Amino acid sequence: MTAAYTVPAAGAARSGRPERLLLVSPAFHGYHRSIARAWAQQGFDVSVHAYDAYSTVSMKLRNKALLELPHRLGVDRSAARVAWDTQRALDALRQVRPDRVLVIKGDSLGESFWAEVEALGVPRMLWLYDDLHRHSYTMDFLRRVGPVLSYARSEAEQLAAEGVDAHYMPNGFDPGLHLPEVPRRPELVFVGSRYPNRVELLERLARAGVPVRAYGRQWSHHPVDRLRTWELSRPALPAERDIPLEEAYAVQAAAAGAINIHGLQAGHAMRTFEVPGMGGLQLVDREDVAEFYEPGEEVLVFEDADHLVELGRRIVAEPAWGERIREAGRRRSHAEHTFAHRAARAQEWWR
Repeated sequence: MTAAYTVPAAGAARSGRPERLLLVSPAFHGYHRSIARAWAQQGFDVSVHAYDAYSTVSMKLRNKALLELPHRLGVDRSAARVAWDTQRALDALRQVRPDRVLVIKGDSLGESFWAEVEALGVPRMLWLYDDLHRHSYTMDFLRRVGPVLSYARSEAEQLAAEGVDAHYMPNGFDPGLHLPEVPRRPELVFVGSRYPNRVELLERLARAGVPVRAYGRQWSHHPVDRLRTWELSRPALPAERDIPLEEAYAVQAAAAGAINIHGLQAGHAMRTFEVPGMGGLQLVDREDVAEFYEPGEEVLVFEDADHLVELGRRIVAEPAWGERIREAGRRRSHAEHTFAHRAARAQEWWR
């Protein structure tokens, strides 16, 4: 399968038929679906290709046997991954014949893909919704391929100083997801990858008697998840398996509070906007969230582990206190921080 599905344009087309936009994206948590809908609202017919989505059983087995397992054993299979992802993306490009191309991340796509995009002569953009150091692009490539959109203001400025046609575009959230019913729970939750700083904070909460639960395959005690992650040990914390994006939105909204731990990330993660956007009470570790929300009024900022424990205890003990903050954060998110807001902003940067 190449282009997995198409999202028809919403609203008036620019001229005649709607322009065809090919969105080439990682499959990460299904964000490409929300982003596709946001671009469709700009009048594009959006075809989506998730370049690292291995949707059939045979593709998943091939990925495990030929790419993941050798990597775990110290065998470099990066060239094979690039070749596989590139050919599938080329197939999608040739099938759709788009009028514009938006690539998200895309650093497992080889030069032949970018050369064919160049040969089409259509406007394109590259969106980096994660840190620059997590990508393998050279500065020469970014200068040539631009415009480049970065989720971090500091990295957009760094790229621009290096001669890249770079623009700052923060992450966002999708208010149109249909959420499952999840009962309100008097506990704090964390949904995401397991890093040492996150383990330390969640264990500190648990030791202080603040109820906390983590979600994700790296936290889960399920034997299948231990095998999938090639790990046997897990932190001694209440934990659940991976959940789809819609359920993650619902879980974070229903919890007493949802913790947002960035660590060394340059920009703000998706959950910065998701938690308040869906009516959750966000506890975030970065003061610069003030660019988007008013601390203490629309979100809560914690300074260290002790402060997080203090806030967590109050949230659980005084749920009415958090309701005002939840509602204010939700209003701000819907007014300013949806993927549709980001897509509308990006339209002036095509070239």
